[in-house]
Amino acid sequence: MQAPHSVPGRDTEHSAEGAISCMVRRYRNGMADMAPESDLLACEVPLALEYNGISHATVLATPCDLEDLALGFSYTEGIIRSAADLHDLEITATEQGHIAQLKIASACFSQLKQRRRTLAGRTGCGLCGLESLDDVVRPLPPVTAPREPITPSAILRAMRTLADVQPLHRETGATHAAAWADLSGDILQVREDVGRHNALDKLIGALVHRRRQQDTRAGFVLISSRASFEMVQKAAAAGISTVVAVSAPTHYAVQTAQRLGVMLIGFARQRDFTVYTHPQHMA
Repeated sequence: MQAPHSVPGRDTEHSAEGAISCMVRRYRNGMADMAPESDLLACEVPLALEYNGISHATVLATPCDLEDLALGFSYTEGIIRSAADLHDLEITATEQGHIAQLKIASACFSQLKQRRRTLAGRTGCGLCGLESLDDVVRPLPPVTAPREPITPSAILRAMRTLADVQPLHRETGATHAAAWADLSGDILQVREDVGRHNALDKLIGALVHRRRQQDTRAGFVLISSRASFEMVQKAAAAGISTVVAVSAPTHYAVQTAQRLGVMLIGFARQRDFTVYTHPQHMA
């Protein structure tokens, strides 16, 4: 298994992978420009996940940081318990898309077969393909409170720099981001994808891979989207106690955050934000 792409100290400076150019004709004020121009589009390809040789799920994703996505998905879905349960991971490109071949611990594979899902993931949808309502809510314990209270200044500082660490969105305008910020509000890692769930899984995969260096109680997650139920559940599965969203949370997300001990913050823009759950974690 190769280590995910990283920049020493700060993992926010990789180039805008996952984009492809095409020729477009622009119209301004109702009139066409003289000549076609080159434009960049975010890539979206199928990624099939196979565990110990058995197909399990297919998601549509931006083809960068795919190892992080495979690891993060496996972790937030409860397929593996830690990075140590993943023995090998290979990404193979095909004409139809990419295949992530994961070799996991026998105990994890046995458990996976017992609660087999048939997921056909779609962009922006994290619950497609679940076989029953019992599969939606995972029996997770409440997360531990942050190591130190989160300060408003740290949240606002991180939000001010979030746009600067999204090269793919800057080039295409078509991707979401999930970022990890420390208690000072410095963004240390960021992942982008056309799917908001994928972006968060990629980030969590990177955090899990670096767990010895990264304490998930010593910071918070930023997401450039609304805060849905599953975004909160994925964060809680990774032990993350604070989720900060650019847009609104759903009612189910707020209920889930309250139950799992997650401080959920929405409408984090400019100089303002709204705390929906567990305000005691705020300094």
